[in-house]
Amino acid sequence: MNAVFSFARLGALLIKEFIQMRRDRITFAMMLGVPLLQLVLFGFAINNDPKGLPTALVAMSNDQYTRAMVSALQTTGYYRFDHVAQSAEEAEFLMARGDVSFVVTIPADFAKRVERGDNPQILIEADATDPSAASGAISTLSTVASQALLRAQGMQAAAAENARQQLQVVVHQRYNPEGISQYNIVPGLLGVILQMTMVMMTAMALTRETERGTMENLLAMPSSPAEIMLGKVLPFLVVGAVQVAVVLVAAKLLFDIPFVGSLTLLLSSVLVFVLSLVLLGYTISTMARSQMQAMQLTFFFFLPSLLLSGFMFPYRGMPGWAQALGEIFPLTHFLRITRAVMLKGADLHAVASEIGWLAVFVAVFAGTALLRFRRTLD
Repeated sequence: MNAVFSFARLGALLIKEFIQMRRDRITFAMMLGVPLLQLVLFGFAINNDPKGLPTALVAMSNDQYTRAMVSALQTTGYYRFDHVAQSAEEAEFLMARGDVSFVVTIPADFAKRVERGDNPQILIEADATDPSAASGAISTLSTVASQALLRAQGMQAAAAENARQQLQVVVHQRYNPEGISQYNIVPGLLGVILQMTMVMMTAMALTRETERGTMENLLAMPSSPAEIMLGKVLPFLVVGAVQVAVVLVAAKLLFDIPFVGSLTLLLSSVLVFVLSLVLLGYTISTMARSQMQAMQLTFFFFLPSLLLSGFMFPYRGMPGWAQALGEIFPLTHFLRITRAVMLKGADLHAVASEIGWLAVFVAVFAGTALLRFRRTLD
């Protein structure tokens, strides 16, 4: 061993490491991709004060005062009236399905009560399953609506107290009236925990066989790719079932999370969600050549999924392109299902579209995994 420091040997070692880094393309892509991904998502997509929230209008008349209310609420930037409900039942369904964040109800005698000075009222129902998403919009209601009404009457809103006497804004925070953050976080954790464990464990399925040198034995077996895939992923469904039971029991006993929907519907949705996750992990295992690469690819999937699914930040607060990107993650759809079933009591009709998307993910991941696995047989 030569104790004299040699720049030539150091240079040779550096060249060797750079060559190795270039060969490990997944690691190199992670080194560049993760910082850029974090910069873009945190810089452009994350917003804790969402604007342009979808709102349903239930109006029994189309008078000037009703139009003034709608125009004033739209001017705040928080409300986007993209649904006109014909009845309270229709508006209730839209909110249960998650299509709207607010329902604004203006009664049929609103104009008459305004002209008589008989304490007119409007009702605004807010989806409070995510308290942070609705807080900014609710805080602006009373003053904005009252001043708009005074302007419609041709009066000057000189004093806030004067304005409040002209109009009463009744706010109902639905599903979570106390604004308890655990009601939003704990149901979401069910999906996050399942995603972290199911994808990562199944991502190791084939790479572990490759690293241990047992892949040849596996390929020599008289089994089809579908049989091998099912043999690898089905045991993890049992693990997922145990995790679901633990989370649901803890949610009730430790956090007292309400469960007002159908347990059968939720468990059926969990089954489809977990199946999509284990198939995704299996697909990742067909792309990676080592367990380290499998973990890196899994992490690259976790980060945007957590940020864009609506778990950490309000989904409606993100720009349109970020919301569209969030739709490609199974977690986004599963969070809507769990919160709708557990907190809103939604039925199958309300969450059918989200379950349908999870089924699409199952088909896509299964097909991709089988195609990738056949290539490894060549």
